[in-house]
Amino acid sequence: MGVYHSKEVTEFCLEGRFVDFVIEDGYKLKGLLLGTYDGECYVKLAKNLRYNFDWRLQPGTWLQVVGEKKCDRKSGQVKFKAERVMAATGTISAPPPPQPPKTKGTILMCQKSDCMKRGGNRLCQALESALSDRGLEDQVTIKATGCMKNCKAGPNLVMPDKTRYSSVRADQVPLLIDKHFADHSRKDEQVTTSQPHFNETFVRVATI
Repeated sequence: MGVYHSKEVTEFCLEGRFVDFVIEDGYKLKGLLLGTYDGECYVKLAKNLRYNFDWRLQPGTWLQVVGEKKCDRKSGQVKFKAERVMAATGTISAPPPPQPPKTKGTILMCQKSDCMKRGGNRLCQALESALSDRGLEDQVTIKATGCMKNCKAGPNLVMPDKTRYSSVRADQVPLLIDKHFADHSRKDEQVTTSQPHFNETFVRVATI
């Protein structure tokens, strides 16, 4: 024996004039009353529409509503759930645009043997420490790379803005981080200002 489905779900498109809002618990927007050619109709709003609906909508505004229609075959009751509501002037309700995920800045650091022999391990530790001191560990990552083709001038690294540095010493890292991340927390300011300035003989800068 087959199962009898009492509810039928289809898509719908209604046109009519806005009559009023339907409010729940005194303040929560639940749906709309729409005056159609067949009479007044209640349309429930999908959740994403409720939070972003334009409350300035004036009664009498001509609307087109698109969504899901549920029909109970036993009782004959019909329920409408709006997924999109449009006025003559355009869409008046829509989900907010998705926020792009926050992207992390990435410091590229050569991990080949020549760079490691020239202080790469100490440089990596200094970078991690400087980022942590400034609260940047969640905003900036250090990524190991292959050879950067400048072995004799190692250790080599590339900052998020594509600026490349060679022959970087561990004691130069605080000023390097301050230079590229000016908006960091100032809690380590006294330490960073006491660090020596870059010696251009040892640090070569180039934009890739």
